Amino acid sequence: MTDAEAAAGSIPASVAAAWGVRERPHKGPRPGLSLGRIVDAAVRVADAEGLDALSMSRVAAELGTAPMSLYRHVSGKEELLTLMVDAAWGPAPEPGGPEPGEGWRAGLSGWAWALRAGARRHPWVIRIPLNGLPIMPNEVAWFENALACMAGTGLSEARKASVIMLLAGYVRTLATTEADIAAAIRASGLAPMEWMASYPRMLAELADPTQFPALARFIAAGVFEAEDGPDDEFIFGLDRILDGVAVLIEAG
Repeated sequence: MTDAEAAAGSIPASVAAAWGVRERPHKGPRPGLSLGRIVDAAVRVADAEGLDALSMSRVAAELGTAPMSLYRHVSGKEELLTLMVDAAWGPAPEPGGPEPGEGWRAGLSGWAWALRAGARRHPWVIRIPLNGLPIMPNEVAWFENALACMAGTGLSEARKASVIMLLAGYVRTLATTEADIAAAIRASGLAPMEWMASYPRMLAELADPTQFPALARFIAAGVFEAEDGPDDEFIFGLDRILDGVAVLIEAG
């Protein structure tokens, strides 16, 4: 047994297996299934049918096997979800931080855009609560990349972690908000711009402008009557966050 394998004794089985440190023990002939195949099938189910449809039985059906065969590789649904999250985010941007000649800001911006792309590929991933610090292979690679982007900034390691938490939280929160709004629009049966335009009309009927003068000015400005680009809000928030990081770096 290698040192890595010995150390894996205190590591959850799913984490060790994901890293290739240790496979789950099983009796009898080597099974035809693998952990990777199971996770891929679970991701397909979640993509096509949503998290509510996900179960060990449904994943087994996707693979054309019996549910009990999955338990040779994964202890249950909660462990499977952890593995699915890592698979959904996918590989991090190229290791080593920003491209040659690229500064920390461009590197972190690319990191945030790549994270946003992952949330859009698999919208269900943002619905799964965080259950710990980055420990799975892809999670650690994302962490490494973001740290590398800030290598020359002079920020302390603790502040680098704070920046990463801020950026990741922003991407996750905005993706959740956008998904919720998209669901509300679909449920209304209206086109997106019709749905948006209905909001100021209702406010104008409900809110007395003498009691809510700032809101009245907001409605009169026609904010909800102009169609924004799909990434406008993301760009605005990301730029403000990176502006703040720049101030922190310049302060030394």
